[in-house]
Amino acid sequence: MKSTRSGGGGLTPIISEGYPFIGGCFVLTLLFGWSFHPLAAVVPFILMLYFCYFFRNPRRHIEQDPSVVLSPADGTVTDIVPLETDEDGFLQEPCNKVIIFMSVFNVHVNRSPIDGEIKLQKYYCGRFRPAYKDTVGFENEHHLLGIENSRMRITVKQIAGILARRIVSYVTLDDKLKQGELYGMIKFGSCLEVVMPKDVAVTVEKGQKVMGGKTIIGRIKD
Repeated sequence: MKSTRSGGGGLTPIISEGYPFIGGCFVLTLLFGWSFHPLAAVVPFILMLYFCYFFRNPRRHIEQDPSVVLSPADGTVTDIVPLETDEDGFLQEPCNKVIIFMSVFNVHVNRSPIDGEIKLQKYYCGRFRPAYKDTVGFENEHHLLGIENSRMRITVKQIAGILARRIVSYVTLDDKLKQGELYGMIKFGSCLEVVMPKDVAVTVEKGQKVMGGKTIIGRIKD
């Protein structure tokens, strides 16, 4: 196994997408406090602190292992669904879908579950239903990646929720990803779906808390 470090660094482990929100609240804090009353600055100041928390990008040591699938996100496993074939057509075989819900308090950066090359990429601009609903993977805004290496194929789908209004992606078709590497994020509450072939044993349970780049959610069967 190889160990790599991924995530924020220095004194500001905050992802760049958070700077406009944090900066805007900082300006409002100064403006309200100076122009009106110090108490008027409390709300934008609290929002600024929350955005610093939400857009955090903590440094993590990733133990890379080609025989496992790592969680792409922090959150809670809400369901594990056996499928006869991949609903998005990337895996033409029986597979399992692991659904991970991210609350507004979870780290929201997303990481590649495996080493591999992006062979499929799709973006769908849809609705914004609650991320725990059964059909959000088809109805809501979502971004799908199909990742392939010499040992397996998987898909990972970012799905926007009722508060989320933008899926951020740093990658494109044919890019190569390292296991645990950041590839995007979803703003303000959402879920991810990981689809793995049946010969990858699911190693998590419904209701389990997982950590992106750290928790093993699947392992190739011997």
